[in-house]
Amino acid sequence: MLAALFADFVGLIFPQVCLACSEALTRGEDHICTACRAQLPYTDYHKLPEAANPIARRFWGKVPVTHALSYLRFLRHGRVQHLLHQLKYQGQRDVGQVLGRWYGTELTQQGLNQEFDLIVPVPLHPRKLAKRGFNQSDCFAEGLSASLQVPWDAAALCRTEHTSSQTQKNRTQRWQNVATVFEVANKASVVGKHVLVVDDVLTTGATLEACVAVLLAAGCRQVSIATIACAEQ
Repeated sequence: MLAALFADFVGLIFPQVCLACSEALTRGEDHICTACRAQLPYTDYHKLPEAANPIARRFWGKVPVTHALSYLRFLRHGRVQHLLHQLKYQGQRDVGQVLGRWYGTELTQQGLNQEFDLIVPVPLHPRKLAKRGFNQSDCFAEGLSASLQVPWDAAALCRTEHTSSQTQKNRTQRWQNVATVFEVANKASVVGKHVLVVDDVLTTGATLEACVAVLLAAGCRQVSIATIACAEQ
């Protein structure tokens, strides 16, 4: 009782704000207010057959992806872009964890928690990791792991080269930029498993395609992908 009263008092003096709209949160709201959560642009691709999934189509003829999943639609200057900016550049790791938990709950309701053996985040190069201090994909993986009850391993994949930003590149340039920069650190950790590779945003899919290729070459039974958001093409 006293702890709850103290928390309410602290909240009045130093109110937590929604990381999507910056309005004050009320009791029970988890980093994102109820209004913003209701208005987030959900894809619901996990409810579609793969043949009707526009994310899955981006990988057709390139690498075999069992499930292609993305929680939200990325819209410029929208709530999702703001949330991802908070996550990547403002150090708000809770954004990735919360969205991972929420999405993991939805995937579990669809029975997908029974499909995956391991969650693997797309790695940053050690130089970029040292500069940023954390990998935003790790945060998403951690949240998904908690809801799906599937282990995650930040060290399963490693990035061997420090590449330039993908932001201004077309699909061919993005693929050339990442085609040979990923390696499986410990093949025994992935052999025979259905691995879910996770990242923050899917654009052309070049980065995830490169990760899927090396995981399958290392002996994964199946590979699926999931991202916080996907950009329209």
